[in-house]
Amino acid sequence: MIVDLSHEIAAGMFAGLFEIGPLSVFGNIGTYLDAPYRYDADRADLAHLPLERLVGVPITIVPAIGRTSVTAADLGDPDRLWGRAVLVHTGWAHHWATPRYLDPDCPHLTPDAVDKLVDANAALVGIDSPHIDDPADPNRLARRRLLGADIPIIEHLTNLESVPGTGARLTALPPPVREMASFPVRAVAVYDGSSST
Repeated sequence: MIVDLSHEIAAGMFAGLFEIGPLSVFGNIGTYLDAPYRYDADRADLAHLPLERLVGVPITIVPAIGRTSVTAADLGDPDRLWGRAVLVHTGWAHHWATPRYLDPDCPHLTPDAVDKLVDANAALVGIDSPHIDDPADPNRLARRRLLGADIPIIEHLTNLESVPGTGARLTALPPPVREMASFPVRAVAVYDGSSST
């Protein structure tokens, strides 16, 4: 089975405060990946991300429906995070393309959750929300800490409810653009029918 985890990009859709024209695409529109280059020009840009963090990565789904602040306790045992694509399922994607989606009470990671992900050497971290950080935090500490540890981030995921709890693998590839930190991805989860939910 293959589950598409990306929102479609279409003319007239919103990207924060911007409306996208027929041929214009911003790096942070739709389901997009952030690379470490965003805060450090010496770290990997889109063209230099290690493919082992993007292709066929075992997925750990973190169930966090109805949570605004996703904490370290929500992540569970660190062993289940090690070297994995940790995808936080908050259910917020059902607000996609509505004004509610961008509200400041959208789900995000707390600092202790971020520390746990870094310590557990997560391969990648994703969330079905517009922000991995608390929107009230102007310093974007979660993003800075994850990218500073060379952990790519995917925001605006969708369909995480269709991904089994174990046995799925993530592939999420941006184009290999030099000196660019973010770009939309086609993120897919692949699993066989015997995987558990």
